[in-house]
Amino acid sequence: MKTGVNGLKNENTVINPYLGVILAVIAVSFSSIFTKLVSAPPLAIAFYRLSFAVLILAPLALNAAGRAEYAGISRRDLVLAVVSGVFLALHFVVWITSLNYTSVASSTVLVTLQALFVVAGSFFFFKEKISQKGLAGIALTLTGSVLIGINDFKIGGEALWGDLLAFSGAFFVAVYFLIGRSLRTRLSLFPYVFLVYGASSIFLLLFNIATATPLHPYPRLDWVWFFLLALVPTILGHTVFNWALRYVKTAVVSVSILGEPVGATILAYFIFREIPGLLQLIGGVTIILGLYTFITCYSVREGQN
Repeated sequence: MKTGVNGLKNENTVINPYLGVILAVIAVSFSSIFTKLVSAPPLAIAFYRLSFAVLILAPLALNAAGRAEYAGISRRDLVLAVVSGVFLALHFVVWITSLNYTSVASSTVLVTLQALFVVAGSFFFFKEKISQKGLAGIALTLTGSVLIGINDFKIGGEALWGDLLAFSGAFFVAVYFLIGRSLRTRLSLFPYVFLVYGASSIFLLLFNIATATPLHPYPRLDWVWFFLLALVPTILGHTVFNWALRYVKTAVVSVSILGEPVGATILAYFIFREIPGLLQLIGGVTIILGLYTFITCYSVREGQN
């Protein structure tokens, strides 16, 4: 057993939490790619992404241990899980919509600026402090993010609207992670994410109905993308991030997500032939250097502890 950042005894893990975070970043990099390949409207994409994730996780969350944990959950934690799910739903709605107005690079960069909100929230609510080396890593990473998306920031009209949507998605997902930081000190992984994804999918269903968004029929290939969105960026991405919240500081998870634009831009080049410019290449290298500086700052310190 090992003691996590919250002072709790964590379950045994054979995976280094920092390696898990890196693998999760790779997984979420596929999110914008799969989304662009779907012909369904944004609200329907978000709904099926979370709903399929709930179905996949059901056997793991509703086993005997999971049911016992649900029986003892407090009303406060249940409400917090629902609120977290609502903010996750809002994040998906505005971010997916932004991809219809701006590029993969710009949208991904802006939404991953959630790290700023999370770092501030972690300090005020959880007293998690960032070292000078950690702040330098954050500064490098944010600089790289700006370099990647700077070309789109000069374009008005629809691209600007898409950028604003993506930025609002940054705030929503930050709230989701901050609530998760609190709940993961008391709830196991699968019962927690099952509650959050379930609440999120219900909210998205109601939103689809309220906006008269069609939930069918869609081409057969769309259903493949729905499933892959649930499996790769949601379960292998978001769920692993939530798993890591019990082992590392919230800032480590949120700042690491800033690596998503690098992966998304590389994938967009091979799949959509979206060729990155010189600034995007420099930005990608800067992000990697910043993430290395930030993560090693914490991994070395915790290893010594």
